[in-house]
Amino acid sequence: MATIDMKATGANIRAYIKNNKMKIAEVQAIFGFNTPQAIYKWMRGDAVPTIDNIIILADIFGVGIGDIVVVSRSAA
Repeated sequence: MATIDMKATGANIRAYIKNNKMKIAEVQAIFGFNTPQAIYKWMRGDAVPTIDNIIILADIFGVGIGDIVVVSRSAA
């Protein structure tokens, strides 16, 4: 069964933000969030962005969704 590896996905999000020299406040403004807490949760792997937010992240960074989301497969 395939599942999202939350920690690895969060590490990817953190790396893309850093590599694009973006500030958390910039990402927060793009999403229109009142606070940056959701972004920090994504980066820690405590939560995964919704699919629409993943699409926005992929667009911001100019990558595919598969470059952000890490999928783990385990035997069922």
